[in-house]
Amino acid sequence: MKLYDSLQRKLRTFEPLNPPRVSIYGCGPTVYDYAHIGNFRAFLVYDLLHRQLRAKGNEVEFVVNFTDVDDKTIDGAASAGRTLSQHTGRFVDAFLADAATLGFLPVSQHPRATGFIPAMVDFVERLVERGHAYAADDGSVYYAVASFADYGKLSGKGGEDLARRSRIDGGEYAKNDPRDFALWKAAQPDDLKVGAVWDSPWGPGRPGWHLECSVMAGSLLGDTIDIHVGGEDLLFPHHENEIAQSEGLTGLPLARFWVHVRHLKVEDRKMSKSLGNFHTVRELVEEGHDPAAIRWVLISAHYRSELNFTLDGLSDATDAVQRLLDFRRRVTETPEDAGADPCLAAPARSHLEAFGDAMDRDLNVPRALASLWGLVRDVNAALDRAHGGVCREDRDAVLDALEGMDRVLGVLELAAGSRTVDDEEERGIAAMVEARTRARAERDFATADRLRAELETRGVVLEDTPSGTRWKRVRAGG
Repeated sequence: MKLYDSLQRKLRTFEPLNPPRVSIYGCGPTVYDYAHIGNFRAFLVYDLLHRQLRAKGNEVEFVVNFTDVDDKTIDGAASAGRTLSQHTGRFVDAFLADAATLGFLPVSQHPRATGFIPAMVDFVERLVERGHAYAADDGSVYYAVASFADYGKLSGKGGEDLARRSRIDGGEYAKNDPRDFALWKAAQPDDLKVGAVWDSPWGPGRPGWHLECSVMAGSLLGDTIDIHVGGEDLLFPHHENEIAQSEGLTGLPLARFWVHVRHLKVEDRKMSKSLGNFHTVRELVEEGHDPAAIRWVLISAHYRSELNFTLDGLSDATDAVQRLLDFRRRVTETPEDAGADPCLAAPARSHLEAFGDAMDRDLNVPRALASLWGLVRDVNAALDRAHGGVCREDRDAVLDALEGMDRVLGVLELAAGSRTVDDEEERGIAAMVEARTRARAERDFATADRLRAELETRGVVLEDTPSGTRWKRVRAGG
């Protein structure tokens, strides 16, 4: 398996430090509001990486944090008149619900930054002891960037030019160098108001954002992890600062691979509420869009390419998912013919192998999808030529290949779940189909059309065949 390492700026062969264990830390959401589809584009890449590594037989220990204390969460809690935990807790729950909606594999742990405050205080104390940090007169503690010779090795930023352009973080007079960043922030009125204050040797305060991920990653996965993932916006300064903190303390590489996901645009523009192109998962689902189609769109481009999300693209994804479901159904329902010559097993395995090779090549989803559609094309053509049916070996090989691909993509399983009906609903649909059949026999086409339209609003489409009317659920009903 090869992954593009942002630190070395090249594709590198990935091998775990302690096989078969693979340790991964992913920067998770800042839980001050609902995560939007741009956030979920990155998180779905996490999920693809997780699935591909598991499909290859690795034991994946995957940690994705919740940033539940920082400027945004404190401002949000103060504005809403809630405590910090009350405010962030609702968005933690919302994120987990949205992740389930999109079919994420469960990760090993979802730590919250507020659960690691003592470890953060200890971490800062040791950085001060080693000369990498200093306390300011106001009770804040800053990382001394000049003390870490390799600062800037990930992003290429860190020299005097950065010093000239550096944003002043909390006070011009507290820092020794404008590049220095806060490890511990002295308590402010809003911090006290929402309960975001903890005791420390430097007085009451709270951790800096960059510190939080270093401590959670090290506490849960060890000093050196296999892979650190995040959005490209985190490369600098967040990940650069994580490296300085962690490696300044341990002298060991924080991560062996750094993987960064490109941004998402919506309708060729930056996503913005003011532009009306700001989407959350829950809003799209409430509007009637299929979770499997949302997932399909967000994983469809290579993670190092910018993805343009459009509603037309979402509609095309809905059709693509349905096409795959119809394909699986056709294969499953094709009669078994013990006398048929095997002709599909070898190409099915070949397409599955090509799919795996594509995913091993830096999670190349577009090339993997080409293998998937190649399987659909070749099997459909063979079934069109088949007389009577296929042998069990062929059918099992095709279904196994499709399942193997979806074990990584996570689309068909999700789509099937949104299209299932319980016994009561199935009886109701069957009754409406029967009523429509009677109406057509009586030439009451207005009633037949009304029943078809009503079923369509419930996500059910009808197919009239010489042997009768068949129905299928193509999406969750409205």
